[in-house]
Amino acid sequence: MIDIAVIGVGRWGVHLLRNFLALPQVNVVAVVDPHADRLAVVKQQFNLDENVLFTTHWQDLQQLPGLTAVAIATPATTHYALVQDALNWGCHVLVEKPLTLDPVECRELCQLAEQKQLILMVDHTYLFHPAVEGAKAVVRAGKLGDLRYGYAARTHLGPVRQDVDALWDLAIHDIAIFNNWLGQIPTSVQATGKVWLQGEGNKEINHFPSGLADLVWATLTYPDGFQAYIHLCWLNPDKQRRLAVVGSLGTLVFDEMSPSSPLTLLHGEFERQENLFLPVNQNQEVVELEKGEPLKRVCSTFVTSILKNTPPEISSGWVGTELVKILFALTTSLNQGGQSISL
Repeated sequence: MIDIAVIGVGRWGVHLLRNFLALPQVNVVAVVDPHADRLAVVKQQFNLDENVLFTTHWQDLQQLPGLTAVAIATPATTHYALVQDALNWGCHVLVEKPLTLDPVECRELCQLAEQKQLILMVDHTYLFHPAVEGAKAVVRAGKLGDLRYGYAARTHLGPVRQDVDALWDLAIHDIAIFNNWLGQIPTSVQATGKVWLQGEGNKEINHFPSGLADLVWATLTYPDGFQAYIHLCWLNPDKQRRLAVVGSLGTLVFDEMSPSSPLTLLHGEFERQENLFLPVNQNQEVVELEKGEPLKRVCSTFVTSILKNTPPEISSGWVGTELVKILFALTTSLNQGGQSISL
């Protein structure tokens, strides 16, 4: 059995708790949250027994005998200290994205995990989505022909965060997916944005001198020349969770707002007749997918990694570090008015 503590049971942490409680190899021994009323709600909601430690102080976990792992779902600014302490206590760690806000800190944590021979995994949930896995197979099979460009939109009316901007909150999903599908890492990035709601920003973080951007347009350029364009906004009632890759033979669309058919392959190409370009071979194919909750897969993968003592290739601390490095470069571009930043 793996004895685990869940740190942070807010909007996302409560789902981590639910999934770990459902895994037969896991014994939830502690729940930590700074809000005592939240702990009371969770205790009642999941009918947790008296043997589970409920505390508002995460340092209390150090006194728990046999603690194997911790799952962290707290504000990004707290991740570095929490992950570092947990690893030093000898615990495996699953942490909500982003790993930290600083690529240097990320590398330190990855090196510490390797030194301690512990698993450090980042909860990049979309990498475990059946549609993302299915799309990767389509792209790698060459069904799109020559890849040309990609685009994504992630918009909604909230939730508005106070620790990071829309870029850090939302872009990591689409960047992770593009990297995963292409099997590449961007060589340069560019970003522009707008601040409307929180012009003062987060004074504790140097990333946001002009405030927390509510709207961001980001461009990723990959080694083979492929470019991905990402639209991010938490101030837009037009909810979109849509990502696409365009090739010479068609377009692959992952639309999360279409639960019955989230992954669609739109076939179509041009046939040239003298000076005309005529559309041919046009049809639509819904890609069949396996069923399964992505977060359940995340938690199961974390448990399997611990039992096998093998870091998860798809969402390791090093994968999280690479994504933070890209976000850090995008923030630099945003703060420099859209200058291209090389990676």
